[in-house]
Amino acid sequence: MNITREQVDALNAIVTVAVTKEDYADKVQKVLADYRKNANIPGFRKGAVPMSLIQKQYGKAVLLDEVNKILQASLNDYLVEEKLDILGNPLPKVTEDFDWNKDDFTFEFELGLAPEFAVDLDAKSNVTKFDIVADDKMLDEQVERIQKQYGKMISQDKVEEDHTLRGTFSNEEKGIHNTTTITLDIFNDKKTAKKFVGKKVGDVVSLETKGLFDDDHKLMDYLKVSHDDVHGLDITVDFTIEEINAVEKAELNQELFDKLFGEGNVTSVEELKAKIKEDAEAQFAQQADQKFLNDVIESLIDNTKFDLPAVFLKKWIQTVGENPLSTEQAEEEYAKSEKGLRYQLIENKIIASNNLQIQFEDLKAHTAELIKKQMAQFGQLNPTDEEVDGIVARVLSNQEEVKRLSEQVMSEKMLSLFKEKIKAKSKKVNYQEFIKEMYGE
Repeated sequence: MNITREQVDALNAIVTVAVTKEDYADKVQKVLADYRKNANIPGFRKGAVPMSLIQKQYGKAVLLDEVNKILQASLNDYLVEEKLDILGNPLPKVTEDFDWNKDDFTFEFELGLAPEFAVDLDAKSNVTKFDIVADDKMLDEQVERIQKQYGKMISQDKVEEDHTLRGTFSNEEKGIHNTTTITLDIFNDKKTAKKFVGKKVGDVVSLETKGLFDDDHKLMDYLKVSHDDVHGLDITVDFTIEEINAVEKAELNQELFDKLFGEGNVTSVEELKAKIKEDAEAQFAQQADQKFLNDVIESLIDNTKFDLPAVFLKKWIQTVGENPLSTEQAEEEYAKSEKGLRYQLIENKIIASNNLQIQFEDLKAHTAELIKKQMAQFGQLNPTDEEVDGIVARVLSNQEEVKRLSEQVMSEKMLSLFKEKIKAKSKKVNYQEFIKEMYGE
């Protein structure tokens, strides 16, 4: 057997595999001999079928199978030995007049090669790292929300401006059906709020979504529609009133503080606000980190320039699925996947250059931390190491979980590296300002 490579250009190559009779003859004969031992053909005793008959009946199929096995093994070994970084899989070149009746065969495979490029994390960037603060307005709103949440609900016959309503937003055409609790101050104008005043349980209030709230993103919460749908959404939704309640707010006293945070941990409104601020900003930091990570990724994709073997990849996409794709379909799939492929190559380069490979101990530690947090939510604040290790072992026995958790660990490693390396601008914002920055508004 002989394997040679022709370098078409920096991103494409053709590998030629020459298979001779010596490479496959013994293997084919061995398989046919096994067939002969077990063949049940009328007119012949088992094991006594003439080899010529076995050859005639099974010879071509066995030849094709054994040559294919040799091809796959030798090609894989060649790619490893030559350290070729390929994209997709080798594509066999179709030969119209290929003759399986010959003794020796020649096969050609097209290769798409990964490009050579460098990733400069130290370059100047236009990425912004947001620091989200819980401002006084938010803290006051959260305190009031807590007072209402732990207050006394008093059922009412008719709606008044300060009442809390439970009901369902619906629009059959858009598939909207979301049950939620609202207060009338959520609406963008008083005219909308007045539509509810005087209504009773069972009444339906029709509302126009355009300009319904001061921020269209609130439609995501109250109507449960996607972000892509909220902008410019101009439909009529019905709100069916199911409960009407007046809320007698809970007093801001030690009893409430103890109920919220445990006995003696918070003793004043100032400490309550400080605790709310701490918890809120910890959550905001996670959201800011995710945006920072996403923005860095987008910046790297935009600013790390390299070519891809696009023609090869489109041909490969046509063949890789269960059903072959047309040229047009492959073009569409390539357009959808190109950005993801580019980042995959960039990420691999960053991982190799900065030694970010995931160790099993990293995976175990990350999983253990997640489990401890989950156990704490259910009141198990001090689990033993044995308990945690047992759960970790069970979780990591599931390959799907291992894949999911590995992606989380790598995301954390990349985030830490980006925070260290990327020259990002810092900007302090409140949460509403961050939401506008998040969605480009």
